[in-house]
Amino acid sequence: MSAAQAGDWATCLELFQHFLSMSLLSIGGAITLVSEMHRILVDEAKVLSDLAFTNAIALAQAAPGPNVLFVALIGWYSARFGGALSSMAGIMLPSSTLTLLVSRWVGTHRHWVSVRAFQAGMTPVTVGLLLASGWLLAPPVQDIAPFAISMLVALLVWRTRVSLMALIGLGGLLGALGWV
Repeated sequence: MSAAQAGDWATCLELFQHFLSMSLLSIGGAITLVSEMHRILVDEAKVLSDLAFTNAIALAQAAPGPNVLFVALIGWYSARFGGALSSMAGIMLPSSTLTLLVSRWVGTHRHWVSVRAFQAGMTPVTVGLLLASGWLLAPPVQDIAPFAISMLVALLVWRTRVSLMALIGLGGLLGALGWV
């Protein structure tokens, strides 16, 4: 085995271990762990550059398919096919196994108050993790208008019955006219 291959195997093993350790924390999906993935893979392990990390997420989110595809791209950018395979195995195996077991158990015990309370309590955790991911991926605010519009749309969707599709259409129209 050459030194390059040994480095690739070491990177694949490192990716597998990192994603394996994060898998059970991915409440709400792997995208909720973007900030932690960035800290570990870019800042600490240095298997990816900041640009490669952001590009992997942007490309995977733009492509159709499951939300977790960005993990495969992070692995690909780090160690090609072996990296993609080890990253996906690490993120999918524990959480998928646990999800299967727990969903079967919850299905038979959904009438329990403790089960309903746990499900209700996980909602703010998921929202918080998504906000942390968005904060990391958001570009620096140079103009307050897009931020204010986003907050207005979020408030409208949350507090009124205005259709989200109508607001998206309105945003597209305003963008096409050059107003936003």
